Amino acid sequence: MEQLVTAVFGIICIVIGIINRKGNVSMLHSYHRNRVSEQDKLPFGKMVGLGMIIIGIALILSAGLTYLSVLQKNGIYETIAYIVTGIGFVVGIGISFYAMIKYNKGIF
Repeated sequence: MEQLVTAVFGIICIVIGIINRKGNVSMLHSYHRNRVSEQDKLPFGKMVGLGMIIIGIALILSAGLTYLSVLQKNGIYETIAYIVTGIGFVVGIGISFYAMIKYNKGIF
């Protein structure tokens, strides 16, 4: 059951990422929306959206690997799932933070 919840969160992250990549940054905090110039909203949204999509893919892969671990009764898949999740979060958040620093001169 927990794998299903993780996969659903991954799908939600991907959907939000796709929305952001189209230049719609309305789901981001108002601080980020207000500090990014109108001409930078599309590239900003694309970068933040890419970060969200990477996180979503990592969550879905993690859910699948964890489920495989349960089916196979082999903990190696769960270990790989943790590694995939960690890498996905670091890369996704890193891309998002880079976009925030580049387009609105700070994270906070």
